[in-house]
Amino acid sequence: MNRFAYYMSGYTLKAFSGFSKAQIFIHGQENIPDASVIFTANHFTRMETILLPIHIHGISKKPIWSLADNELFEGAFSGVLSSIGAVSTKDPSRDLVIVKNLISGNAQWIIFPEGMMVKNKKLIHQNEFKLSNGVAFYRPHTGAATIALRTEFYRERLRRMKTINMVEFNRLVTLFEITDPDKVLEMSTVIVPVNITYYPVRARTNLLSSIALNLMEAPSQRVLDELMTEGTMLLSGVDVDIRFGPAIDIKDYFGNSFIESDLTSRRRIDFSRNISSRPVMKERSMEIMERYMTSVYGMTTLNYDHIFASILKHLPGECIDIYDFKCRAFLAITDGMVESGHNFHRSLHLNQIHLLTDDRHNRFGDFLQTALDTASVTLENGMIFKNRDRFNSDSNFHSIRMDNPVSVMANEVEPMVRVQVFLKEIAQKDPLEISMLIKNRLLQKAERDFESDYDTYFLEGESKPRDTGRSLLLCSPTGSTTGVLLIHGYMASPSEMKPFAEFLHDQGYTVVVPRLKGHGTAPEDLAQTSYDQWIESAEEGYVLLSHLCDRIFVGGFSTGAGLALDLTTRVDGIEGMFAVAPPMKLMDFGSYFIPAMDMWNQMMKKARLNSIAKEFIRNDPENPEVNYIRNPVAGVRQLERFMDTLEPKLATIDIPVLVVQSRNDPVVNPEGTQKLFKKLGAERKEFYLFDFDRHGILLGKGAERVHRAIADFLESIE
Repeated sequence: MNRFAYYMSGYTLKAFSGFSKAQIFIHGQENIPDASVIFTANHFTRMETILLPIHIHGISKKPIWSLADNELFEGAFSGVLSSIGAVSTKDPSRDLVIVKNLISGNAQWIIFPEGMMVKNKKLIHQNEFKLSNGVAFYRPHTGAATIALRTEFYRERLRRMKTINMVEFNRLVTLFEITDPDKVLEMSTVIVPVNITYYPVRARTNLLSSIALNLMEAPSQRVLDELMTEGTMLLSGVDVDIRFGPAIDIKDYFGNSFIESDLTSRRRIDFSRNISSRPVMKERSMEIMERYMTSVYGMTTLNYDHIFASILKHLPGECIDIYDFKCRAFLAITDGMVESGHNFHRSLHLNQIHLLTDDRHNRFGDFLQTALDTASVTLENGMIFKNRDRFNSDSNFHSIRMDNPVSVMANEVEPMVRVQVFLKEIAQKDPLEISMLIKNRLLQKAERDFESDYDTYFLEGESKPRDTGRSLLLCSPTGSTTGVLLIHGYMASPSEMKPFAEFLHDQGYTVVVPRLKGHGTAPEDLAQTSYDQWIESAEEGYVLLSHLCDRIFVGGFSTGAGLALDLTTRVDGIEGMFAVAPPMKLMDFGSYFIPAMDMWNQMMKKARLNSIAKEFIRNDPENPEVNYIRNPVAGVRQLERFMDTLEPKLATIDIPVLVVQSRNDPVVNPEGTQKLFKKLGAERKEFYLFDFDRHGILLGKGAERVHRAIADFLESIE
């Protein structure tokens, strides 16, 4: 092969790949040894034939050649594939070419054991690895294992012949065009399994398919599927996770007397000759194939689509409530699966509470729309109706990615037996049990997160007693199904709301006071926290309350009031809300100097002058028993960003709202609160102004008057 052409074509294709919006994530590259390597990879699109060699070459710095479907060598594309080191699966000299390159260690090879693009991702049949091309089932190819065994066989035979038969040794050196025999004898042959997972996979009209449709009179289903699926993946920002598994050392499969006899035989053994140990080698190749197939598909990067599709597949009934479905997905993701040793898409390592509130990342909404568009489900009155035939019938192999993508998503994780068992159990649980599990999961998470944060950031003499920072849950003493979510303020903790929570509890309400992330521990914790995490903390409290009560009110103090307002703009089902001393802008805090200080800190860090960066400013709180005495500048910046996102959404609030403020609030400017009040879109909104000269009016002298006013407002809504 022409090395210059190989490198130049590779650089050209690499440059072309820069136009793609696909994001490539490489994992496990430390599993690639300095050896004669065959990479066995799953094959879902034509892109692997080009993209995988580029990225492996970037790691190993060696030429990467691959076996490619003979159909790819038809037409103009043939020259490109040949120049980048691809060999047709029907090339009569392919095995000798591969072994020559492998045995020298100068090049590495990619072999796709499926032998074709597995568009339906159907890999398991009758509990075995079996592939379907839409006509019949067949076992994955053992070619990679066979070639690896042959390569290591001749390497080991060279070692033996160097000692007992130099004539045969020299003949083999000539046959395999070996220029450095000592290097060859020092190396070994391995197979490195590779998994490539795409997320999301959607077949949609795109630039490539539109151009092709204009140029082609009647494209086949196969061509249309490939253009719409692979074009969308390239141009719409799909995530591509490439994982390299532990290497399989081929010499471990040579412990057999028949193989040993052939290795030490003094007779001439030609490359094309069937050796006496061939039946044993064939058996070994099956073992190796099972091993690398298990590894390849065991490394699948689980994502939302896999979980949604598998739950849908395993549902025992014909329909399910949308929220119940999302609860099952939430439990599947958070029930220890991320710690189970499987590989997860990076988005699944984040807080998943958004699935149970507004689905703001559109993970479920995007899947549901795909399922609706392809008739896998129908939707009626908040219920998902499953089309069971879409999971039981065989779709056209060459159009399944376009016609039945939900089935493809479910098929991809079939080889992961433990995952399938777990998801099936989740899918078949009773709805009441699911609701109970959600409640328990959120309670456990709140306690676990607090204990971890408190132990991590505890400062002797500055952190408050442990119970000060714990979330509060006060269940109704009367069995009422009405609840109130209370959200504490910036630099405070749930204990700030405890007197008011106990007052509402005495009125018969169930009350939840969640701990906002970064609070109730130490200022260093808050300095590492984003406002998105405060939002998630509030959402966790809301979801917990929704699994305890039928009717929900939401309220908060200061920054907590802003978070309550934000929650109200995104979540349906809240019947009323109240905001105590809510700031409209950061300037309402009288903190004009904070942005400038934050900019100063960033400049000092860039100049590597961290010692003079001021990351905390002193805070003299009204209630030092619950508030931090140092204010992290990074936290104030997050506060500013949060309020900037809140202001445009205030007009969307259409439920009854009560705004409460102190006339002489020294922290929040009452004029800013009045501006916020005017921007509220609610038809019923009330503004109460109390004649206090402090910010924390839910605590201290006269607080019961505020408590009573809010309670009266809630009762008026009921």
